[in-house]
Order: sequence, then structure tokens, then C-alpha cells
Amino acid sequence: LLPSLSWADIIVGGEFIYEVVKGDSIELICSKLGVDYKKLIKDNNIDPKKPLQIGQKLNVNTRKIVPKIVENGIIVNIADKMLYYFKDGELKMVFPVGLGMPSWRGITQWRTPEGNFKITRKRKNPTWHVPASIQWKMELEGKPVKTIVPPGPDNPLGRYALDTSIPRVVIHETIWPTTVYQYRSHGCVRVLPENMEKFFYEVEINTSGELIYMPVKVAVSGEGKIFLEVHKDIYGKFIELKDLVKKVIEEKSLSDKVDWQKIDLILKEKQGVAEEVTK
Repeated sequence: LLPSLSWADIIVGGEFIYEVVKGDSIELICSKLGVDYKKLIKDNNIDPKKPLQIGQKLNVNTRKIVPKIVENGIIVNIADKMLYYFKDGELKMVFPVGLGMPSWRGITQWRTPEGNFKITRKRKNPTWHVPASIQWKMELEGKPVKTIVPPGPDNPLGRYALDTSIPRVVIHETIWPTTVYQYRSHGCVRVLPENMEKFFYEVEINTSGELIYMPVKVAVSGEGKIFLEVHKDIYGKFIELKDLVKKVIEEKSLSDKVDWQKIDLILKEKQGVAEEVTK
């Protein structure tokens, strides 16, 4: 069950055993659960060159700190590649998303932007009107240039699309599941089919939202334990993440209550998991 907003900080997910099902790959499991590829391999001593076995049990940790709490609306944290949906004072849904590529041949125009937005339209079986910038990229890559892609299995928008008030940013189902929890889109927010179908019917037109960029998160649990979560600064917005960690911890008046050696290790690894750093 997801917690209500009565908590000062909200921590979701945790450690559990995941059992491999038919069709799973390391990449797909990371996309489904929102876990780091290298961490999953390391924690389970996996040989990435060998296929996973159905029924194989994997240790995973999906613990994350909710970056911002609102009464109603959508929060997408670009830095942690997660979407958080609040409704009537409750956190209703949390799931991984795919976001804009940091750069392509030195070009950074497809990064997902920060900012407030509203859901302006809901489209089932949408048509994709290919933006001029993507047509240009198709041409450079030597691919057939498409201007319109009708609904169907080859449409990158999938079966469900939520248009936002930010130009060229659409929250949509993806036909490339393993690109979720990665930075591979042209700015849009890609969602796995099983999450997008439910989300599409939950969300109403005019729902407000915000795209934020928060690679460092700190939370205090209901039991008083302190957790730190650090992600890679994929868009290079900060000079030094260590300074950001120190600032966030000081703002919460926790400097004398944390284990700074453990914090240094978390900063070095940047695995995107909320880990306890209580002294």
C-alpha cells in the first residue's frame, strides 16, 4: 500500500526477491522495477552475456524517496526517472519512465525540460505527427523520413498518450519497453504498457504536473532513520553533487546525525537507491 500524505517524508519500495518470468531480460527487469543495471548485475552476480532462467530469483532494491509531495497532480523527477501521481491527498501510483537523451552527436535539444504543466488532451490509439527535428534526425541516420505514423503496433506513442501543455512533451505508452528507466526519448515521457493503461484512465484533463530535476534526495522515516538517495547528474546541471548533498542535509538539520563515510560511498556509486545513513 502507498502511504498517505500525513508523513513528513515518503519512502516507497524496498528490498525483495524478484522471480524471473518468461520474456524477461536484465534490461526489461530494470525497466519494470526502476533499478540500476550495474547494481542488479553486481547484487546478483549475474553474467550479462548469459540469458536469465525462468524462475531465477533475484535480489532487488526499489527503495526511493518521493521527491515532492502535492495534494493532487503528477511529479516527474527527471533525475530519478520516476513518475509520482497524487490524488485526493494520497500517492496513488509510482512507476519508472523513460526520458530525453542527454545528447546526440553533441546536440542537447532533446533533453526533457523542467517546468509546470497541465494535461491538455487524452488520446487513445493516437496518431504521431513526427516533429521536424526528429524528421531531420531520421534523415541524418539514413532512415526513411516519416511525417505521420498512424495508430498501430509501429507507432512509438503506443495505445495511450497524454498531451501536456509543454510543447513536444507527451506522456505516452512505449513500444520499446527496455527504453524505460533510461534516457532514450526525444523529450517525451515513456511509460510501460501495463502502467500507462491504468494511468491513462486515472488521470483527468487539466490535471496539473511538474517536471523537476532532483538527483539528491534525503528523507527521515517514521522511525527516525535517515535515508539518502543519489542519482547521476545526467544532464550536468550541478558542478559537484557532494556540495548538493551537504546542502540538503544541512537544510534538514541532520549534519550531526549522519554517517559521512557512508554518504561518501553512496556519492561515489550513485546507484539511485535510498540507503540508510543514520549515524
